[in-house]
Parts: sequence; structure tokens; C-alpha cells
Amino acid sequence: MQPEIIEPGYYRDISNERYHASSAVSKSQLDLLHKSPALLQWSRHAPEDEEKKTALNIGDACHALILEPERFGLEYAIGPDAPKNTKAGKDAWAAFEETLDDRTALTFAEGKKVNLIRESVMAHPLARQLIEAEGDVEASIYWREVSTGQDARCRPDKTLSKYGWIVDLKTTADIQKFSKSVYEYRYHVQDAFYSDGYTEHFGEQPRGFLFIAFSTSIECGKYPVRIFKLDDEAKEMGRSDYLQDMAVYAECMASESWPGIETLSLPWWAKEHRA
Repeated sequence: MQPEIIEPGYYRDISNERYHASSAVSKSQLDLLHKSPALLQWSRHAPEDEEKKTALNIGDACHALILEPERFGLEYAIGPDAPKNTKAGKDAWAAFEETLDDRTALTFAEGKKVNLIRESVMAHPLARQLIEAEGDVEASIYWREVSTGQDARCRPDKTLSKYGWIVDLKTTADIQKFSKSVYEYRYHVQDAFYSDGYTEHFGEQPRGFLFIAFSTSIECGKYPVRIFKLDDEAKEMGRSDYLQDMAVYAECMASESWPGIETLSLPWWAKEHRA
């Protein structure tokens, strides 16, 4: 089945499934291509284990509860506060599981954690303001990338076009190491890529791209929440990186060739040991 071609524009009603199945290239696909172009093709054609797709993702559960509470209710259910190693607990869980349908089950402890994280995020005054502000959650932007003419897409967690803000929620196991995550997961590339897509549609650069980062690990009894923006140098590095990736993508599309060999180097400590 050929992926759907969606014309450039701003769409509030495209489902997550339709978005991911469309033909335009996304930032997450550029991340794969950056490692090896063949990985992008692999991601498009490799089979998925449908059972494993329903495995718990705490980050998505938190995202849904914070920004899309209706989706949380449709896709997740919190189990009873009952130990499974007792007859009463087993009976309670059996009754609960009969009501699940296609929803993902959270244990009572997981449900408590997700709710505490949401309340922690909402306790941060600016985070609460951004989450409650008028805007679109999970709207999709499609555009023709200028340097290559290739179709591109992005799906910001929240777009506040009235105010010119793009907001993205990020989970982290350690809030103190979030700056390392920015480089490791190429959030600087996401900032530039999304911002340029926003500009192509709205005709002006967004006022800013904000990351609401929240920890899934307790610190002093609380789940830390912080809001970050990247400096101009990081943004420009992200733009340079994604433009290089787009050039490789355009070349692969034109040649229908997707190189797949990755080069590995020994770690620095192994080289020092030999020296």
C-alpha cells in the first residue's frame, strides 16, 4: 500500500495513524536517515508486533493525561488498588480486565504516578499557562522543504499560533541531564525543523520553541518540572543538521538507493589502552 500524499497545509483533524502513514518525511525519520539511510526504509517496511505496540509507555500516558485527557480515557485504564497475589485481588483484576477492550492497563501505582506527574506539571505556573492557553494539540503541518523541494511534516505537541509559540513535552529520567538529551535525541534538530515548517505555513518564524521537561524519577518526593528554550547557536546547528539530512534524503529519493553500512570506531578508552 502506497503512503498517502497530503498537500501542504495546517491540519487539526489528521489522526496520529494517518499522520505517521503519510509520505512526507518527518524529524524522527531524519534521525534514522542520519544514522543510515537504509534505516528509514527499514522503519517504513519492517513488520510490527501488534501485541508489543500496546506495551505501557509512561511518557505517552503522561502526555495524553496532560494534553489529551479524552484520549487518555480512551486508551488507558487504571487498575484496582488490589494485590494480585490474593484471591480478592485476582478477582478484582479479572473484573477490571474484562472492561479493558483495547485500552492499555496501568497498575494502581502507575496510575498514581501518572496523575502525580500531571499535577506536578500543572503546579508550574508557566507550564500550566501554556497547557491551558488557546491552541491546537497534535495539529499537523505539511510543507515543501525549500532547499530540496521534498515534502516534510511535523506534529507539534501544542501549537499556540495566536501567540507564536510551539510547545513540546519531554519526559526524562533525570532532569539534571536534560541538556545531554537535547544533543542525544537531536531536540535541536526538532526545534529548527518544526520552526521552519511553522514558518512555511504561517509566514513568520514562531516566537519560540519551548520544551516542557518533566522527570519520571522522584527527587525529594516530587517529580521535577522545568521549561527550556534553546539558544541561537543550538538552533542554527539544528538547522544545519536537518538541511544536510534533507539533502541526503533527496539524493536517496532521486537515485532510489538507500546505503545501509554504518562505520563503527573503537571507544576512546580502547584506543588509549593500545597506545
